[in-house]
Amino acid sequence: MTTAATKKSTKKDYKKIILDAFKSHVLEHGTAPKSIFKFARDIKLKEEEFYVWYSSFDAIKSAVWIEIFEETIKQISSEEVYNEYSAREKFLGFLFTWIEELKKNRSYLLSVYSSTSQKITALPKETSEFKARFKEFANDIILEGEETEEIAKRPYISEKYDEAMWIQLWFVFKYWLDDRSPRFEKTDAAIEKSVNLAFDLMGKSALDSFLDFAKFMYQSK
Repeated sequence: MTTAATKKSTKKDYKKIILDAFKSHVLEHGTAPKSIFKFARDIKLKEEEFYVWYSSFDAIKSAVWIEIFEETIKQISSEEVYNEYSAREKFLGFLFTWIEELKKNRSYLLSVYSSTSQKITALPKETSEFKARFKEFANDIILEGEETEEIAKRPYISEKYDEAMWIQLWFVFKYWLDDRSPRFEKTDAAIEKSVNLAFDLMGKSALDSFLDFAKFMYQSK
């Protein structure tokens, strides 16, 4: 006798089935499916059933980015030591973990994005939701860094930090796509060096200290 609980546990995850089938098609054919109708039929779905989960193939591409991002967050959040990290260490931890998740989808990502890997600022439209989610994450790191004074608050500039971190993230992705070094060692080095540079620039510099001192002296007159 089949119970309701058993039926529930064996219910198919059509969202995941469609996403995986899309990636497989891209890997096998080197391009996205030609039509939703044919794609749905190939995976034994009616076209209208496809639209229950995704509105287009671009929506599936977007879902791939979100899936990778969410898995990255899940991985770093599961590490107790992560909460003790500085802002710089948290961003480093995110990028290293993100690359590990990207590796699981490297063939798919190469197939879709290798031809555009040189266009760092011309971002594919399907990354827009991922960008919004990432910037929320980045702003949490920035806020924490400002509270601990690891990151300097600067008029008009501080509000652009999250965009700078997004551009850095896309640089890392492009670099990784082109990386042919064993175990992607060059990408690891690029992450470390670029993050250190970014946080050195966002941190309080000698110029900031001079301006603070000059302001103090002026106000003390």
